[in-house]
Amino acid sequence: MLKQFTENYYKAFSLLLCAILSVTFGFAQQTTRNGVVKDTGTGSGIVGVTVAVKGTSNSTQTDAKGSFSISASAGQTLVFSFIGYDPKEVTVGQSTTITVELVSSENLLDELVVVGYGSQKRSDITGSVASVPKERLSNLPVTNVMQAIQGAVSNVNISQASSIPGDSPATQVRGLNSMSAGSGPYIVVDGIPLTKTDGSINDINPNDIESVEILKDPSAVAIYGVNGSNGVILITTKRGATGTPTIRYSGYAGVEEPSHMLDPVSAEELLARYAEYARITNTSLFNGGPVRNEFEYDNYQNGVTTDWLDAVMQTGTIQNHNVGLSGGSENAKYYVSVDYFGQKGIVKGFDYDRYSFRANTDFDPTKYLTVGTSAFIAAHNRDGGRANLTQALAMSPYARMYEDDGTLTRWPMYSEQLWENPLLHTTTDPERREFNMSLNGYAEMNFGNIWEPLSGLKYRFNGGYSYVPKRTNEYQGLSVYNANGWGRIHNAESQTYTLENILTYEKTIGLHRFDFTGLYAARSKYWQESEAIGEVFPNDVLEWGGLGTASTHKVSSRADLYRSISQMGRLNYSYDSRYMLTFTVRRDGASVFGDNHKYGVFPSGAAAWNIHNEGFMESTRNVIDNLKLRVSYGVAGNEAINPYQTLSLMESNPLALGGLSNAALRYRVRMGNQDLRWEKTAGFNTGVDFGLWGNRLSGTVEFYKTNTQDMLILQRLPRITGFADVWSNLGKVSNTGIDVTLNSKNIVKDNFSWSSMLVFAHNKNKIVDVYGDKKDDLGNRWFIGHPVGVIYDYTQVGIWQEDEIAAGLHNGWDEQAEAGAVKLADLSGDGLINDDDRRILGQTAPKWTGGITNTFTYKDFSLNVFIQTVQGAMRNNPQIGGASDELGRRSAPADLGYWTPENKSNEWRSLSNRSNIYGYGFPKSASFTRLKDVTLSYNMPADIASKIGVSGVTLYASGRNLYTWTSWLGWDPESRDIPRGHSQDGVGDNTNYPMVRNYVFGVNLTF
Repeated sequence: MLKQFTENYYKAFSLLLCAILSVTFGFAQQTTRNGVVKDTGTGSGIVGVTVAVKGTSNSTQTDAKGSFSISASAGQTLVFSFIGYDPKEVTVGQSTTITVELVSSENLLDELVVVGYGSQKRSDITGSVASVPKERLSNLPVTNVMQAIQGAVSNVNISQASSIPGDSPATQVRGLNSMSAGSGPYIVVDGIPLTKTDGSINDINPNDIESVEILKDPSAVAIYGVNGSNGVILITTKRGATGTPTIRYSGYAGVEEPSHMLDPVSAEELLARYAEYARITNTSLFNGGPVRNEFEYDNYQNGVTTDWLDAVMQTGTIQNHNVGLSGGSENAKYYVSVDYFGQKGIVKGFDYDRYSFRANTDFDPTKYLTVGTSAFIAAHNRDGGRANLTQALAMSPYARMYEDDGTLTRWPMYSEQLWENPLLHTTTDPERREFNMSLNGYAEMNFGNIWEPLSGLKYRFNGGYSYVPKRTNEYQGLSVYNANGWGRIHNAESQTYTLENILTYEKTIGLHRFDFTGLYAARSKYWQESEAIGEVFPNDVLEWGGLGTASTHKVSSRADLYRSISQMGRLNYSYDSRYMLTFTVRRDGASVFGDNHKYGVFPSGAAAWNIHNEGFMESTRNVIDNLKLRVSYGVAGNEAINPYQTLSLMESNPLALGGLSNAALRYRVRMGNQDLRWEKTAGFNTGVDFGLWGNRLSGTVEFYKTNTQDMLILQRLPRITGFADVWSNLGKVSNTGIDVTLNSKNIVKDNFSWSSMLVFAHNKNKIVDVYGDKKDDLGNRWFIGHPVGVIYDYTQVGIWQEDEIAAGLHNGWDEQAEAGAVKLADLSGDGLINDDDRRILGQTAPKWTGGITNTFTYKDFSLNVFIQTVQGAMRNNPQIGGASDELGRRSAPADLGYWTPENKSNEWRSLSNRSNIYGYGFPKSASFTRLKDVTLSYNMPADIASKIGVSGVTLYASGRNLYTWTSWLGWDPESRDIPRGHSQDGVGDNTNYPMVRNYVFGVNLTF
């Protein structure tokens, strides 16, 4: 099936290539016009001006000198446009040379920004809306758009805990607002929600994205009501434009490697550790030594060693190919793209392929009706058996890889049976397939084109259908030493319907402008999954395809239905582009809540003052280009729990009665709660937007404070109740912080320019209350006055030394201490080390984050350098904790030291299994500063590009995760580190995988 799909894909690619060639020869017939665009005031050339042939999609941009070259016929019109200047149209005559002067303006503030259920001029926005820089949406080798904007937008924390190909990063906007319920932002694509459809951000091809806006404050997110408490991300994909067809090809290919290698100890160092472990534990090594295990002995005697990390790792590859076709007439426009993304992971078996197709259309069948679609299909393939990195890191270099018959040894360090062969599951061939088939459409009526008195009144219907099936098939047989055989087929699917009725009305009366939006919407999601497991097979031939041949079967299935209904009203008012007001109220009802509280109401209000438009600011026009003050307050909700959590559900349970097995019903462990209601977040935001000296320096500074109450908390219950837990509305959490974004044009010369963008964010998260009694929840590590995620542990003050034990210094402190053990502070002063000595040592979320982007241009070359920093985060370090606890049974990282009588370390403990009897987690700083990406690009001049039959060429080289400055001991401070790798079956994705560094070369072509 995959082979046929690939063949069809390349057939389609060949057809598109033929179309490219035919269009190319057509373009070549026009006359090339050369020219220059200058600033009226300074007379210098303007770089980056868009020059387009009106009525077509033929366009180009000016170079660093303001020069351009474009194909156009006499009589056609050229349109010149650039942010900060008034657009200009010039009719092409017989001359092939054109000189144009543009007049500076304030059009930057007239830029349209998507704000949800519509768009607004940037100057009219009252809430906190951040636009992702467009240069972050291209020329970067990323799987999804979140990776591209990581660290580039203030107070949008995107963490890549897993670099497994196809995994999505976790995203938080302005801190953690909940303790038990979901806290990720609400993602909307072309007006239709992606969140809560079981779809993934990986379904959206980054090449198809036109713009990304992030709504952060209560006023901006209030229009999404229950879904907005954790922020809203609005993604708009590309659409067609009037003109001749334009074909674009974007592609890159490159290699991947670990951004940092966690090298294991050498063979000699491991033997020394074995000897020390034997001395401490008073045990014998195998056959007199120096190795510990039987299967190590022969290799040691023969001088044979294996580099296990090298055995499971490889040079990864990454590639992406995208072909887009766009164009249209005045009444019909289209954008179609086909995309292939392929990644071969740096750990064997971790491969990922994505095939996607998108078709966006817009039609005007009448002067008052517009209809269109936004349809896409994404197919994800992560098939294949996988190596286990954690198992490899644990292997002794003397461990046995193969048996005499060539099969992989199950226990390479036998008689040690904790660690299996890390390559064992590469002998299996599980299937992991996911799909997303979404068909979204709209119809919009402009009543003003039916009857002039109704001018400004529009009705829009949005309809969306999403079908997301997933399947996992796996089998384990003799190749993984399962003599009986075990197979599983797991299928899950969801179908989501979205219906929205939107009524808008715009009216301008003198200096007064009104804009009203009304919404009535409904959503429905049906989810089901089924699983069949078979055990004890006659042979391994049919694998999961023959579950019926198994002797033992187990079948299970689950399903649920979610529904919601919403109404929203929003009024925007503007007076003379100076004073702006926004009022919003939304009412949501959701099936996940109890019968007594299914509906919630979420109001908000905001105001803004464009100070620079005031008459008294006239004398500052040559300095202040933009100065706006904003303030807002509002309430948003959160319903991020699964259906049926408010019900006391029952389940079937076999019961022995009369010598027979009978089906009986019993209550599940979760108690129902019909009074469960919405979690609500109320927040205040104030900010100032500014632009100075011709916008040479511009930016935004914002302060915010949010309070979340009636939190959705999974409360533990005493077992005497018959239940384990219940969802309740308890607790309060606050977030206070500041967002800063600064843009500067440091140098602007004819052939050279340098611009910078700086983002900074600080967020203070605090638990105000948990259960209404102002008491901490020690079990969940929830402490009043502290962040939701904290490190609560002992305080290490050194390592117990032999002379200290001999002198009895541990008496009255830690009676169980021995030389080489972790020395913990007796903070309670009771002469014991116990739970009373634990303290809050740090927080898991960063205290502040930042990023700086520097862009340098020289003639047709551009260099973009982005540095990201994350500071103030702390994590327990499993490499120090877990690995050290098993040093007698495994290899370890070379950077991990240990105490001996000769090496009297005061940092590293001994290899004794009593050196950490209190379970100290070894928390360490997870702060880092990363050279996130560097991109060098070359924009070929239009006159040269036209000679090879194309209208635009960009060549680039890019690298990501190039270097990290950190004190963290491990693969990476951002990557998860599970002590034993977790996914022992080689099928699950919850396993360890290093952060990757990649280098790619790419090209963007426009025909």
